[in-house]
Amino acid sequence: MAEVQSPPAQTSLAPETSSDPSTSLEPSTSTELAPITTEQTIITTNAEGKKVKKIIRRKRRPARPQVDPATFKTEAPPATGTIFNIWFNKWSGGDREDKYLSKTAAQGRCNIAKDTGYTKADKTPGSYFCLFFARGICPKGVDCEYLHRLPTTTDIFPSNIDCFGRDKHSDYRDDMGGVGSFQRQNRTLYIGRIHVTDDIEEIVARHFAEWGQIERTRVLTARGVAFVTYLNEANSQFAKEAMAHQSLDHSEILNVRWATVDPNPAAAKREAARIEEQAAEAIRKALPAAYVAEIEGRDGGEAKKRRKVEGTFGLQGYEAPDDVWYAKEKGEWEAQREIEAGGMEGRLMLEAAADAQEGSDEGAVVPAQVQQEQQQRGGGGILSGSTLAALRGYTATPSNKRPAPVAGPLVGYGSDDDSD
Repeated sequence: MAEVQSPPAQTSLAPETSSDPSTSLEPSTSTELAPITTEQTIITTNAEGKKVKKIIRRKRRPARPQVDPATFKTEAPPATGTIFNIWFNKWSGGDREDKYLSKTAAQGRCNIAKDTGYTKADKTPGSYFCLFFARGICPKGVDCEYLHRLPTTTDIFPSNIDCFGRDKHSDYRDDMGGVGSFQRQNRTLYIGRIHVTDDIEEIVARHFAEWGQIERTRVLTARGVAFVTYLNEANSQFAKEAMAHQSLDHSEILNVRWATVDPNPAAAKREAARIEEQAAEAIRKALPAAYVAEIEGRDGGEAKKRRKVEGTFGLQGYEAPDDVWYAKEKGEWEAQREIEAGGMEGRLMLEAAADAQEGSDEGAVVPAQVQQEQQQRGGGGILSGSTLAALRGYTATPSNKRPAPVAGPLVGYGSDDDSD
């Protein structure tokens, strides 16, 4: 058994985002859809040694129809079961495909370099990928309501749905085909019926690298079998549909299935380490960068030194606990993110107006507790100057008390009568 490690693919420094969000989806023809512009940010160093940010804008081309819509015909699904469900348009009661049907060549093949383009789905966040595009037989092109491109790491879907929007099952089929199971994240494909040659490792790696970045490739040369593991689960789902019943450099018809659990203890350790790293990366994105650097020990103790200096909050002999300090840092980080996103513009304008009226509001009532804290902290406490200015404009108004209910006349019911 031979093992081939594929080199890491080069990724862009910034994800491509659409810069034309105002385009409407009302037009029904492909000619009325405005072209989508993508932006890519690249940070370079000029001759003077300074970092320069360059923004490259490109117009994405529209997706082309892979087959002629006039000749495209939808065929009935293959009889893989014993009962046909007319509501879901599929067979049930069977777990295996026909062995003769699995040796039939596919109708088309997707060419990523030529067929990739924008569709109506690019205007809708959370859209799924086109199953017919992966199989190379989509007749709609730019009018398709699904994505016509490869999945990326930013395309995240629920665990019970694949990248094409199909529901997964609780367990795999007997032949390891179909959509798959939601109980295990499977990124490995089994490829059978490969024509045996001397360069079988290079052929398999070259053909399956078209559908995403490969983590590991294992080939059983004598048996004509290969196992391909992708870094992203969505890429493995896309590659399974794209390479089903296809051929490599020869006229073979591939048998592509989901791979079973690898019993090798080293593979189990690698999968556990990958899951831990994926969870750690999600935590890094959810926490401030300074806090993550302190936990991982990459700040050189600067956070502890700064905490000793600023942790008193202007009070002599006071040392704030860690939860107070972290809450303060988290609030500053969240406020900074809102400012960068443009959601704090109105709040900043209000705070600026409060600072401008600071000198004119002489008759404003300031709570005594706020005045005392301001004198103790000397302006360097937790509350900022704009917050204190807003508190100066606060006047205490008595709460509206509810009037007491008017008692009605007393009525004697005769229960306490002495005559009884």
